[in-house]
Amino acid sequence: MGDKSVLGFDYGTKSIGIAIGQELTASARPLLSIKAVDGIPKWEEIGALISEWKPDLIVVGLPLNMDGTEQEMTQRARKFANRLNGRFGVKVATQDERLTTADAKARLFEMGGYKALTKGQVDAMSAVLIVESYFENQYGD
Repeated sequence: MGDKSVLGFDYGTKSIGIAIGQELTASARPLLSIKAVDGIPKWEEIGALISEWKPDLIVVGLPLNMDGTEQEMTQRARKFANRLNGRFGVKVATQDERLTTADAKARLFEMGGYKALTKGQVDAMSAVLIVESYFENQYGD
């Protein structure tokens, strides 16, 4: 287990939350959210982030139904993950994110009450949880 850096994405059709994580500490912090138009981001914004953080891996949250079956958004998130890999040549993994939005809201609420809950912050915090659950799955019991 080295000190790899991991960029996490919480994919959405209007907004994509982004977090940066370190493998060494198995933790992540929110960076920002970028706007998307019908699921299409400004790729140059993502390119700039990749140049800045030089991630060893990108983790994209995969929104599944609670019973684990796929939905339309699951396919779109997969396509987004494939595009990231194709465009930027960075290794991309996906991570089940069924519970992250609720967890993100709970965590932000602890940090700052309702004032903390802007949509952009929720998306970026969801990206943090996607990265952290990825680490747990890699190195957990």
